[in-house]
Amino acid sequence: MARAAPSLALPLAVLVLALVWGGPLLLVFERSFTGHMVMHMGVVALAAPLLAIALGGTRLDPTRRFPTLLGPVVVSGLEFIAIWGWHAPGPHQAARSSFPMLALEQGSFLLAALLVWLSCLGAGEADRRPRQAAGIVGLLLTSMHMTLLGGLIALAPRLLYDHPACLGLTQLEDQSLGGVVMLLAGGGAYLTGGLWLAARLLHDPAEEAAR
Repeated sequence: MARAAPSLALPLAVLVLALVWGGPLLLVFERSFTGHMVMHMGVVALAAPLLAIALGGTRLDPTRRFPTLLGPVVVSGLEFIAIWGWHAPGPHQAARSSFPMLALEQGSFLLAALLVWLSCLGAGEADRRPRQAAGIVGLLLTSMHMTLLGGLIALAPRLLYDHPACLGLTQLEDQSLGGVVMLLAGGGAYLTGGLWLAARLLHDPAEEAAR
């Protein structure tokens, strides 16, 4: 089963990307802010970790060749810049009104998230405990800043973005719902990854002693 996981992860990642970038789910949300956030979370919290499982440790994994340059904390900082930068009102609206900008936005989300998941999930395989601990820090930092941004958007007292609303909501309610999606899905996914790595780290001493 463990060997089958990487081979299953790649087609699942492609399926997720096909659904969030052009599937029927987005027809429900149209061009609303909630629809944007569903797309965003599908990329960073579902497709990216699946791709990391499929590509981790292979020759297509840049974090294995450049472990210091693309360390967990460094790439977490890169994702922070990508997420917060694209959710500033100006860049966000530019991506909504121009397909090239939308492609650049979504591509940067995928690349930054993929580097985080590759670096952090693979952290338990090299240098064992120090590298694994760095992976925990990287995922928890990402969970914290994504939860913070989601909370700020959800609690904003005024419109930050000009989107049509969905599901019969007002624009402000739709914006708040999108923030909640980011807070729960994004923050939750990275927190789960960090806790999983922490559980592995706690079991490592017993495993090493048995060798």
